[in-house]
Parts: sequence; structure tokens; C-alpha cells
Amino acid sequence: MPTKKKPQVTAAAARRRELLDTAAEVFAEQGYNATTVRKIADHAGMLAGSLYYHFDSKESMLEEILRGFLDELWAGYDAVLAAGLGPRGTLEALVTESFREIDRHRAAVAIYQKENRRLVAQDRFAFLADSQRRFEKAWLATLERGVAAEVFRADLDVRLTYRFVRDTVWVAASWYRPGGQHSPEEIARQYLSMVLDGIALRERAVDVP
Repeated sequence: MPTKKKPQVTAAAARRRELLDTAAEVFAEQGYNATTVRKIADHAGMLAGSLYYHFDSKESMLEEILRGFLDELWAGYDAVLAAGLGPRGTLEALVTESFREIDRHRAAVAIYQKENRRLVAQDRFAFLADSQRRFEKAWLATLERGVAAEVFRADLDVRLTYRFVRDTVWVAASWYRPGGQHSPEEIARQYLSMVLDGIALRERAVDVP
């Protein structure tokens, strides 16, 4: 069977991706409201008018940045959820996939954290609320399954645990830098070793006669 050729990336598409990456870094560093098209153009080394050749507004750039990040995140999450893993394995895989996404889309994650509450009120960014609901459902179901299977403690407050795991994973975008000392997989492993020691069901001590 002949192998499929990878689609060719055109120069225009590559330039568009480069401009989105630049915009994401500026949005993440300076905030969405404080960022103008001119600032993005300056960082990209071009005239502001030339940027409109690729995008009609900074809103369009932000939407494409966030949609791209979430589409890739959910491709990874859906693969994990469909893999038939046990609750602990699912939790481990979701955390690892999350750190991989921070590695790939650090700036987009930072934007999401800073701007999400304001953006969800706009019809154009309603997809953010939809994604948040899916995210919460997936994580809560995994934790509840773990409690039911006695993999996680019976007294575990799953909603509080979900919030703890969610916040402590994604806050890594504020300090993580791609290409650093630790890979995303290693960070996930270290993180999981700390989290799971706190929520994994401990074996009961057996009295020795």
C-alpha cells in the first residue's frame, strides 16, 4: 500500500503560523486589551497595514490561536479517553497530555488563563465555555470512576480535587519554557508522583499474629 504524502505547507501558511505565534507571545506578555495590531506588527518586523493582509483584526488572531490550542488539546484528550485505561491510567495520561500541550502552546495557555472569564461573555468566544464544560466533565468522571473502583480514596472530594489538579497543572504555563531542563513528560511524572501519593487508596495494614 503506498504511503500517504504529508501535505505541503505553503509559504503563506507558514508565514501565517509564524504571525500567530508572534501574536500569541505578545498577547500573553502584555495582555489582550493592551495589545494593538501595531505592537504585533512591530514584533513581527512588518508594517501594521501588512498584517491586515493575513488577518482582518486582532480578534481574529486571538480566536485562531485559542481554537488551534483547544483543537489539539481535545485531539489528545479524546485519544486518552477512548483508550480504555483504568481511572489511574486515565488520570496519568490526561496530566501528561496537558503538560505536552503547555510545551506546544505555552503562550496560548497563558492567554486562556488570563482572558477566559472576559472572553466567554462574547458570542465569538462561546467555544471557550463549551470546552470548559467538556474538560470538567472528563476530569470529574475520571475521578468518580477511580473512587468507585477503590483506586482513589472513598472520602475524596472529587470536585475539589478536580479544581486542584486543573489549577496546579495549567499554572505551569507561567514558568515553563520549552527546551528547558525537564521534558513535559518528566514534569508530568514528578507532578503525578506528588499528587497520586495524596489521592491513591492506601492498602490497609494487616495485623501479623
